[in-house]
Amino acid sequence: MKKNIFLYLFVFAALLALFQFVTGNNMQKALISDVKQLEQEVVKLEDSLQTMHLKVLDMQYFTLENNDDALAYYDHLNLENPSLYIQDKLLETNEQKGDNPLIPYEGMESDFKINKIKVLNHKWILADFSDGKYWGDLIIKYELKDDLSVDFTLSEHLLYALQDY
Repeated sequence: MKKNIFLYLFVFAALLALFQFVTGNNMQKALISDVKQLEQEVVKLEDSLQTMHLKVLDMQYFTLENNDDALAYYDHLNLENPSLYIQDKLLETNEQKGDNPLIPYEGMESDFKINKIKVLNHKWILADFSDGKYWGDLIIKYELKDDLSVDFTLSEHLLYALQDY
């Protein structure tokens, strides 16, 4: 009788060890598969990040901050960030009551104001304007003077037609 108990105990322990071995092996295969999948995803994300970085560099090509030749025009003024200074001066034109004086259209829903600004170089600015419903783009020529005043002259303008979707 004692022999049978040890035999059953031995068979039970062997089955338990076999079960542990099989489930551990399956778990290890599943984890290895997950790791490989995650490694492939990391490679895809790194490629995507590299692509986005190149796009950002492309978009920054036409900016005053990345144009050393254009920045050289402002060396004598000792401005820390000429582009930001020019943007601030252009946004000050929004503070006037009514439409912005650089925008050659009258606002239909409210007053037209300049929203987004991109200083291209030491002479030109691209700007976006809107009244909340209608919008358009401007090309502005500017001159930053030695007394830090800025003269803005509208070169081109475009008002988009309202689209019905």
